Amino acid sequence: MGLELPKSLICSNTCITDRLIIALINPLLFFMKTRIAIISGTDRPNSFALKISNYMNSQFLASGVESFVVDLQKFPITDVVGGKYGATIPSVQAFNEPILKADGIIFVVPEYNGSFPGILKLFIDYLPFPSAFNGMPIAYIGESSGAFGAMRAVEQLQMIVAYRLGFSYTERLFINRVNENFDSENGPVIPIQNEIMQNLIQGFPEFVNQLRSKVSKE
Repeated sequence: MGLELPKSLICSNTCITDRLIIALINPLLFFMKTRIAIISGTDRPNSFALKISNYMNSQFLASGVESFVVDLQKFPITDVVGGKYGATIPSVQAFNEPILKADGIIFVVPEYNGSFPGILKLFIDYLPFPSAFNGMPIAYIGESSGAFGAMRAVEQLQMIVAYRLGFSYTERLFINRVNENFDSENGPVIPIQNEIMQNLIQGFPEFVNQLRSKVSKE
């Protein structure tokens, strides 16, 4: 009986070279699972951001990548009322802990009034500064009911990530007319959007591992 490789180690020819480089630089990284936090960037109930996050999570898990969804509906907003910046808030620490332990982050961002939701900014404001995004690989999926798929919201968020010294993944996905163009079971309806999502599912973990290998080498 032949040796059966774990799914996390099986990839297309495009990523074989990267995996071999990682293995040569630090063999431990080759076998470590990549942990990706998928942040649903709104507290709106039954949001498309959460539906997209859950779909991405299922796709990552099926490909052998360790991932989890962060639902901002569960952010302990009542515990930060009054501007408790700099305070130690156990509920906020517990909420943030899994994100801080992740190897990469994907933001799923809706557009509200030409920007991203206020709860997402509040969440970021209560992350440790400057360490939370420093050197963190970060990818973006915008979604909106309008024609541009939250491009403005994503680009505004990218400015914050750049200020916080995060590393933005170059390929972004924008799902416009999301109520028509996204299916919870099959993903984006428009072929090019589906192709970009599949590229993101494969390419972002590789991007994360490349950065991890560089940090390890240094």
